[in-house]
Amino acid sequence: MSTTSTTLSPLSTLADLATAHAGASRVFHRHQLDFCCHGRVTLEAACAEHRLDVGALINELAAEQSRDTSFRAWDQAPLPELIAHLLTRFHDDHRVELPRLIAAAAKVEHVHGDNPQCPRGLASHLTRMNEELEDHMQKEEQVLFPLIERGHGAMAAMPVQVLEHEHRDHALNLQRLRKLAHDFAPPVEACNTWRALYLGLAALERDLMEHIHLENNVLFPRALRS
Repeated sequence: MSTTSTTLSPLSTLADLATAHAGASRVFHRHQLDFCCHGRVTLEAACAEHRLDVGALINELAAEQSRDTSFRAWDQAPLPELIAHLLTRFHDDHRVELPRLIAAAAKVEHVHGDNPQCPRGLASHLTRMNEELEDHMQKEEQVLFPLIERGHGAMAAMPVQVLEHEHRDHALNLQRLRKLAHDFAPPVEACNTWRALYLGLAALERDLMEHIHLENNVLFPRALRS
C-alpha cells in the first residue's frame, strides 16, 4: 500500500507520516522526534517516550499540513527523479553549507573562546561531519545510485546495509552537534555571526534528517523491491 494513504493515526509510523503528510517533518523537528533513523516507531510510542500528548500532536500535524502547498510525495516519484532530487537538494547543498558553517564556527570559537557559552570543539566536529558525509555521498553517487538507475536495485542489499549503518553514525553526529551548540540557542550577548551560525546549524540538522529519511524510508525500500 502506498504511504500516501497513511492517515493521521496514533498507530501510523513517524516515517510514513513524514513521507505522506505535508509539514509532518517540521512538526517532528519541533518536538525532536527522530523520523529518519528511528522512523518505524509509531506516533503513539514516540509520544509516550517523549511525554507528548498524542492527540495534541495529531492536531498539530493536521494544522501544519493545511499550511503547506508545495509538498511532494516522493514515494510516488520515479526512482531516477527521486535520486536527482537527493543530489541537487541535499548532496549539492551539504557541499556548500558545511564549509561555510565550519568557517563560521572557527570564527566564533576564536573570538568568543573565553565565553562559557562558546561552542568549543564545534568547528572540529563539523569538519569531521563534513569528511564523513562526503565519503558517504561519494559511495552513493559512484555505487548505489548508478546501480538503481540501471534497474538493478534488488542487487543493492549490501551497499544499502552499509549506508544505513553510516546514517546511524550521522544521526549520532547530529546529537553531538546539538549538544556542542547548546540546542542552537545563542546567549543574549551573541554577535550576528554566532546567531547566524546557530540558524545554519538548525537548518543543517533539518536537511540532513530529511535527507536520511528519504533514503532510509523511501529510496532504499523501493530500490530493493525493484
